[in-house]
Amino acid sequence: MEGNSQAWMRLRSTRHAKYWCAYHFVWIPKYRRDILVGDVAEYAKVVLREIAEELGCEILALDVMPDHVHVFILCPPRCAPSYIANYLKGKSARRILQKFPHLKSRAKRGKLWTRSYFVATVGNVSAEMVKRYIEEQWSRGGDIEED
Repeated sequence: MEGNSQAWMRLRSTRHAKYWCAYHFVWIPKYRRDILVGDVAEYAKVVLREIAEELGCEILALDVMPDHVHVFILCPPRCAPSYIANYLKGKSARRILQKFPHLKSRAKRGKLWTRSYFVATVGNVSAEMVKRYIEEQWSRGGDIEED
């Protein structure tokens, strides 16, 4: 994934399938509060990478902004996008709130994330564009573009 190498775009394999199923997810903390900063943001990145690995997925790009998360992930075809989003959000919330208990007071009823999320499928052609977009979030100001 790093550098100019396009190795991250190569097809993956399972025993019975060749695939390149990539999704771009975005989700926000409850009430879109700016709580994903400093150690919390760094820990969230580590946790999300570990959880993706548990699923057999590969994170191609990841950025944790103060008020939202971008994950560009490559997953085996057996994983539905809704399952991936709910698994990443559920496990990460539990682990982040355990490590940073002070966030529980800012998260209503112990919920770190909202129930909603954005997901888009990404083909090989537009993958580089999505990867670059996520990596350039800080220089763009980090806003999610909305209609």
